[in-house]
Amino acid sequence: MQNRLLWLIAPILLILSCKSGEKLYNKGRYDEAVLAFVKKLQKRPDNTVSLQLLPQAYTQAQRAHEDKVNGYMISNDPLKWEYIRTEYRALQRLYDGIHASPAALAIVKPKDYRNAISGAQENAAQVRYDRGASLLDQGDKAAARQAFDEFQAALNLIPNYRNSAQLMDEAFQRGLVNVVVRHVDVRSSYYQFSADQFRDVLIRNLQQRNINRFVQFTDERIARNNKIQPDQFLEMSFNDFVVGQTYVDRSEREVSKEIVVGSVKDSTGKAVINRYATVKAKVYVVKATVVSKGLLDYQLIDVATNNIIRTDRLPGSYTWMNQYGYYKGDERALSDEDKALMVGEDIPPPPPQELFLQFTKPIYDQLTREMQGVYNNM
Repeated sequence: MQNRLLWLIAPILLILSCKSGEKLYNKGRYDEAVLAFVKKLQKRPDNTVSLQLLPQAYTQAQRAHEDKVNGYMISNDPLKWEYIRTEYRALQRLYDGIHASPAALAIVKPKDYRNAISGAQENAAQVRYDRGASLLDQGDKAAARQAFDEFQAALNLIPNYRNSAQLMDEAFQRGLVNVVVRHVDVRSSYYQFSADQFRDVLIRNLQQRNINRFVQFTDERIARNNKIQPDQFLEMSFNDFVVGQTYVDRSEREVSKEIVVGSVKDSTGKAVINRYATVKAKVYVVKATVVSKGLLDYQLIDVATNNIIRTDRLPGSYTWMNQYGYYKGDERALSDEDKALMVGEDIPPPPPQELFLQFTKPIYDQLTREMQGVYNNM
């Protein structure tokens, strides 16, 4: 039954396939029509529609692409060779497709565009290389970053093209913006170690976010030791920060619950009647909290001009809390939430330095977003 169904469907699919190639041809989509006819001839070398229309479709496709090539040739667009290469590649795909079908090759002699592609590619890479070299000669960081892109484009066109890799590395170094993160000002020697930790974590966070490949954040100590010339300074200071005292809140409440304390059978001896009683307890809850909060002021300063590029004030806060409880009375009166409280214990808050680090954590993301705003479109 299945074989019979396939025999019935096959002619229909064949007709639809032919119509598909013909429809593409009639719509002027000649590249697609060529490949559709070739595919049909691979399955049915004697297909009349494909044999008739394939040569015409190829001629039309070839004419369309070469007309575009001629248009690009006389244009002033500096990147015209990349567009020309694209047209030649499209023609080469038709060449490869036709060569995959003996029946198609018997009626169409496609042109091989491999040499044309190589020539266009060479010219395109040369244009990118020359543009990169010209930009690099300008001597400023913005031009160096553009030069990096040009040398990279040359290498994408032709791997190992001349000394593009070396010049791309040179352009990267020249275009790099070194942001040196200075000592964080905290008006308390007690928290200075915590501030240094904050700075170390902040620098790692900024680097890992990959804000811009041409921006490098460096600790001032490392910059000094490695003789890195700063382009910008990131200066920060904590103001109005408080690592608070422990606040203890004590509360108590009475709880009760009706429970089954026994059961008896009714007079028939069949049904069971439950006996209830109310049990009570008093729950005592102790909640300790420590609120830490503060503001980070920062300035991003251009070294050459001493101008402030950006400045802002970022808030951070952290609330440490510990809660536990105990009860007097009948344990059966406790809810599940009450029982969970009983498991807790009286523990001291973290040391002030740890609380300092905790309230600074929300600042990392805020400052990273600020830096993204500065450098994203650099």
